[in-house]
Amino acid sequence: MTAKTLTKDLIYSKPQEKVADFKFDQDVVAVFPDMIQRSVPGYSTIVDNIGLLAQQFAQDNSTIYDLGCSLGAASLSVRKYATANNIKIQAIDNSAEMVSRCKSHLAAFKSDIPVVVEQADVLETKIENASVVILNFTLQFIAPEKRQEVLENIYTGLNPGGVLILSEKVSLGHSTADESLIELHHEFKRRNGYSELEISQKRTALENVMKLESLPFHLNRLKQIGFTETLTWFQCFNFASMLAIKPLEN
Repeated sequence: MTAKTLTKDLIYSKPQEKVADFKFDQDVVAVFPDMIQRSVPGYSTIVDNIGLLAQQFAQDNSTIYDLGCSLGAASLSVRKYATANNIKIQAIDNSAEMVSRCKSHLAAFKSDIPVVVEQADVLETKIENASVVILNFTLQFIAPEKRQEVLENIYTGLNPGGVLILSEKVSLGHSTADESLIELHHEFKRRNGYSELEISQKRTALENVMKLESLPFHLNRLKQIGFTETLTWFQCFNFASMLAIKPLEN
């Protein structure tokens, strides 16, 4: 990484009279690598294994979608590990600032797997001939009433045997357990150098734009849509990554 990508996240380090809703603007993009590593436990493990899952499930002559690609970490992991023939990556994000920086990151990594980065709305993205679709901490920023539509669109566009990799911050549906995991997450952030002010203001910024759902709710919804196999392959505190497999046609 360059020195620029390691710029320290100080966005919430000073008291703000009114904390605005969180958005992926230029300020966030500038510190995003530092922010995500210090805020999401297990993030590097998740990203690395997304590439390994793509190695297992990517099908020849298909497309891999990275929806809500941010700076392209998942796409880079796929390009590092995937071995299927004649595959391509379609990376989508609705933030112009993210897309611009993502293109630079991906261009710096040489690979035989072509990638196209586009600024677009995930809700309006048609999924076609997909063997792997990645939603890495993306669905949580989509309005809850629109999530079913997004997932059904993905399911329709997946080839038989294709997979959805879905990473989310989740709730457990139990107040005591949730409170315990929230406190563990806050301690994780403290140990990574965030102050109580930063933790509090970031939480306020996110409360209106990131609506959490429980892990059982996620898995049940995926099954109702049609995925025959669903599992949680990673969890640390209240951060989880799921794998959902579309059945093979008879």
